[in-house]
Amino acid sequence: MAIDIGIAKKDREAVAKHLSKLLADTYSLYLKTHSFHWNITGPQFNSLHGMFEVQYNQLWLAADEIAERIRILDVFAPGSYSQFGKLTSIKEESGVPEWKDMVAQLVEGHEIAAATSREVIKAADDAGDEGSADMVTGRLKEHEKTAWMLRSLLK
Repeated sequence: MAIDIGIAKKDREAVAKHLSKLLADTYSLYLKTHSFHWNITGPQFNSLHGMFEVQYNQLWLAADEIAERIRILDVFAPGSYSQFGKLTSIKEESGVPEWKDMVAQLVEGHEIAAATSREVIKAADDAGDEGSADMVTGRLKEHEKTAWMLRSLLK
């Protein structure tokens, strides 16, 4: 059955390509945040352990929303580590850094996701895809706010 939501197939595919990158960034940031939640130590343990839990839960829900938006556009969403690894701009952390480095890496990750969000919004605007633009604008605001909150811990 043909899809007719008012956005041409090539435009839906272009937006989905950008959304797939945002999904990969979101999932990579989710994994990093969850790992840091498990492995945090030091005097900031209690506050960061709880903060990271809130953040990884938000990222998990965001990943599902982004993937579903890709499917709404009638494109298959990436869903493997290898696909995400090729699409993401967020660096993987295989070790267990000190808490300040954890926070700095998460600031960087949220800033990257914010920049990716801006690219998605531009592509969605160009395609007349208000639904994707609206959803990702919310994600952009969350990434900017989270980066600010984390950055404030390092001052």
